[in-house]
Amino acid sequence: MSLNADSADIAFTFKGGMLPMTVMELSSADPERIRRQLAGKLSQSPAFFQHTPVVLSVEKLDEPHLALERICAVCRDHKLLPVAVRGGAEPVRQSAWALGLGWFAPVEEGRARILESVSRMIEPDVAAETAAAEQEIPDGATVATRLYRGTVRSGQQVSAAEGDLVVIGAVNAGAEVLAAGSIHVYGALRGRALAGIHGNTHAGIYCRELEAELLSVAGNYKRLEDIDSQLLGRGVEVHFIKEQLEIKPLG
Repeated sequence: MSLNADSADIAFTFKGGMLPMTVMELSSADPERIRRQLAGKLSQSPAFFQHTPVVLSVEKLDEPHLALERICAVCRDHKLLPVAVRGGAEPVRQSAWALGLGWFAPVEEGRARILESVSRMIEPDVAAETAAAEQEIPDGATVATRLYRGTVRSGQQVSAAEGDLVVIGAVNAGAEVLAAGSIHVYGALRGRALAGIHGNTHAGIYCRELEAELLSVAGNYKRLEDIDSQLLGRGVEVHFIKEQLEIKPLG
């Protein structure tokens, strides 16, 4: 009887986990500069700005006092949700806590890995091994297809700003791939895939092994928990049909 009573009193449990999170690495503490850049990004990739949680990294800023409340307000105005701050001096940590945000210590020297910021959705990663091909579309215009060879690792974002994105490799959990057109992953898709980021409802997502944290076509989403478990681990194609995402096996 006492065991049942104890079980009835349990309202939650703590569990360790690694959730996908976008890091917004600040190189300026000026809220107006941040506002102008976010406004431009929002017009280019509206599908990304759908209440996306972000961690504000201030490790590059050598300023003990930041207008953190104003910076957070600018983010929220553009549909980004700051949930934590990484780095900064003691006043920054205290400000984060006062605003109800979490705080992470800076990444240790020697283990630091610069994560690609939101701008990578638009600008190609020149350090990655990529190639561009031209593809004809029905109206005679051309769009650039981006080819990315290798694994897209956790914390990384790879994008094709104008056309399709082809990944010859896997997309790890915590990684993001974005394209104005369709996304083709010749490997496991475990991270986030956003196709048709400018509103192209004819875009699709294709992968050889589906384990995606999030799928989106033209701003229409499905999360891992919403995907039919029978489709997980299989090759699938994803399209926006009849006002909803349709996922079906390849073939």
